[in-house]
Parts: sequence; structure tokens; C-alpha cells
Amino acid sequence: MSSSEQLTSLVKCRDVAESMGHTVEFIFPVDIKKIPKLDALFIRANTDPMNTTYVASRIASMYGVPVIDDPKSIQVCADKINMYMHLMKRNISMPRTRFLRKKSLDAQAAASLFEELGSPLILKEPSTSFSARVEKVSTVSELLKISRRFFKLSDWIVVQEYIESRFDWRIGVLNGQLLYACRYIIPSETFKIQASVNGHIVYCDVESVSPDQVPPEVINLGIEAGLAIGQGLYGVDIKECQGKLYVIEVNDNPSLEGGEDLHYPDMYQRIVSFLINGDSLSCAQCEHAKSLSPALEADYALGPNAAASPQTASAGNSAGCFKVDF
Repeated sequence: MSSSEQLTSLVKCRDVAESMGHTVEFIFPVDIKKIPKLDALFIRANTDPMNTTYVASRIASMYGVPVIDDPKSIQVCADKINMYMHLMKRNISMPRTRFLRKKSLDAQAAASLFEELGSPLILKEPSTSFSARVEKVSTVSELLKISRRFFKLSDWIVVQEYIESRFDWRIGVLNGQLLYACRYIIPSETFKIQASVNGHIVYCDVESVSPDQVPPEVINLGIEAGLAIGQGLYGVDIKECQGKLYVIEVNDNPSLEGGEDLHYPDMYQRIVSFLINGDSLSCAQCEHAKSLSPALEADYALGPNAAASPQTASAGNSAGCFKVDF
């Protein structure tokens, strides 16, 4: 998405938080020393254990400051092998998946993968994001060539069966509850939601879908997949093919600026409530949240000397302060 759309999303989030009685401040990496004094931190930048965002998340966690995304979610989702193993442990429906080690790569092993999983195959470098380093291969020579490129960045790669679909369900999950649902319509030029085609970046179209129009089994699978990672904010990508559902991946720090909230006007209210109160309000409760006084919100404020979780925080005397980092 363009920076203007991201900025619009941040401004919308700020306006909602302020309507709920909170003070909002945009902070940057140079402001990282402020984190222990915040009441909550909402990270809206690319999360990765090698980025400043992870440092910010760790600092917030250490000081008992509620944070999205939390360090564990960043660690798990930044490594697709780790993420898929969490899904496998919970028996979440997903494409047949194998982890290919660098030392085991040869033509015979590649041919065996096609025999087992079919053709084409999807190769993923484990640290990929925004569809980068995700490729479709149909021959042994293609698999070997792309695998060797990915192995320059990682000792392992992910190999999956290809699931044909013209759109992905994106199920937003917060604290084990549905936050939003939409379809990512895959561009006809590619099989990914984002790709470089003839030197130009093409993006998927985002189609927000009201809750009553989303199959219950899609919502349930999205929630189960999110809970396999944790209790935070996740975007779960699900493909539907021949009557079966497959979780493609679980993303921490999911996109919120593409129109995902069209049928979910309470989306930001629920995120703010989760950060400040430790819960995610239902749609009906969100209307009530607007009437909460700053004094009541202060009961949930956290500071540098607070306990490690919102449930054990002592009450404050000032209005809750909701901070945004991007």
C-alpha cells in the first residue's frame, strides 16, 4: 500500500482513540526511550526480530506495557518454519508442507517432492514478507535454481503443494475473536497478493466482507490459526479449493489500511480497548466504549513500574494514554 494510505489509517486510529478519551502520540525509533513511560504501544511498521520494532516490542513487554505486536508473535511469524510448526501442532488445516534442508538438496530429492506433493510447488524462504521470495516452480531444474537462491539467505526453505485459488480470505483476529474479514483478489498476472510484473508492482484488490457473508468455517479456522500463535492481532490467509480450506499463513502486524474495516467500523475501537483494557470489545460494546470517561480509562493505565500484565496493573490517576509507533 502507498504511504498515503498508511498515514490515513494511522490518523483514523488516532481519531478513534482520542474519541475514547485517550491521548495519542506518533513516536519513531529515536523515541524508543519513551516506551517504559507509555500506557500502550501499537506498532505499525514492518516487524522482524532484526528490526527496531522488535526491540521496541521487547522493551514494552519488559516494562509491562501492553504492545501489539508482542515479542513472541513477532518471533514466530517472522520465521515461517516456526509459524507452520505451531499450526501443525494444533492440527490446523494447511497445504501439505515440507521443510527442505540445504544439505539435502539434489535432483533426486527435488523429483521426490514433485511425486509426493504434485506440480507445481510453492517455495518460500522462511523470512519472507509481502510475498517476497515466494515462487512457484514446475520442474526439477526450477526448484533447484530457486532453492539455491533462497539457501543463500537461510539453511532451510519451505516447500508446499500449490493450492489453486483466485482469492485469499483474510481473517483478522484479535484476542481470539474475529476482528474483520475480507477477500484479497489475486491479480490475474500472478499467483500472489503482491508481485513485480514487467518491472511494475501489482497489488491484490481488497474486498471487505460483512460477517454474515463469511462462511462460519472460514471464521472458525482463522480464529483457530490465530490462537495457535497467541492472543494478539493477526491476519490469517486462507484459501478455499474444491470445498476444502487451507491456512496459507498467519501474519503478525497485518494490513489495516487497504479497506479491511469497511464492514467493521469498530475495528480500531476494539484494538484500542484491547491495548488499554486487555480485552477486545464486541461490536455492541464498542458503542458503549465511546461514553467511557477518561477517569474510568485511567483504571487500566500502565506505567514503567506496573506489573507485567494488564490484569495486575494498579489504577492510575490520569487518563489512559494510547501511543502509536510507526
